[in-house]
Amino acid sequence: MITRRPRAALLAASLLFLTGCGGGAVASPGRPSGGDAAAASTLAAVPIPTPTARARAESAPLQMPGLGPRTLAEIPAGARQAVVVTGKDKNSPQSTLVLYERTATGWRPGASWPAHNALKGWTGHHMAGDLRSPIGVYGLTDAGGLLTDPGAKLPYHHSYGFTSPGTGFEGEPLAGAFDYVVAINYNRKPGTSPLDWTRPLGAKRGGGVWIHVDHGGPTHGCVSIAEKHMKELLRALDPDLHPVIVMGDAVSLAR
Repeated sequence: MITRRPRAALLAASLLFLTGCGGGAVASPGRPSGGDAAAASTLAAVPIPTPTARARAESAPLQMPGLGPRTLAEIPAGARQAVVVTGKDKNSPQSTLVLYERTATGWRPGASWPAHNALKGWTGHHMAGDLRSPIGVYGLTDAGGLLTDPGAKLPYHHSYGFTSPGTGFEGEPLAGAFDYVVAINYNRKPGTSPLDWTRPLGAKRGGGVWIHVDHGGPTHGCVSIAEKHMKELLRALDPDLHPVIVMGDAVSLAR
């Protein structure tokens, strides 16, 4: 049973996240799963592939396309799910989201979904109000929303605090944008509600960066996808698999 909040509290929460959807606890560095280069050189040395060579090729770990060595090195070794959000370019609000899962043979992709990011694109040093999404690798530990839990595996905070009044940058209504959210662990305390206002890096570095329901236009700093895809994502993300999000423009992620 949800207790209704006083109107003043709801307004405060609304204003908070209209300015805060904008970034931290950065995921600890890990090691990329290598092997592609070794397998390729082995096959190149054999004019007619032997059964052993074919077996090596089939079992060679698969990496996530578009991610360079610096980005891969930031993914924790224990992470077995990765939400990869690739921006069209550094200054674009358009991106693509793909959920990967690490298997015995490498990272396997799921569906690819269109997404929005911040109005002005991406930044490696996010600040409150810069209208850019933070580039990096961050944990995904907490979820919530205005609507009831659709079957999320992550801890889910159902609250009337997830309100989004007003309109977006293109005049589109924001109502329903926070029906479902997954908190991105940029400048927040993991293990708390997405509504928690703790900012380890200080308020000037922004916060309230989420994956949430798309409203048809750019965000203040969050990543947004269609409502049906948000439900699928919430049902797929598993805390036992230590999910992370890898986010940024294509050029930055390729480093």
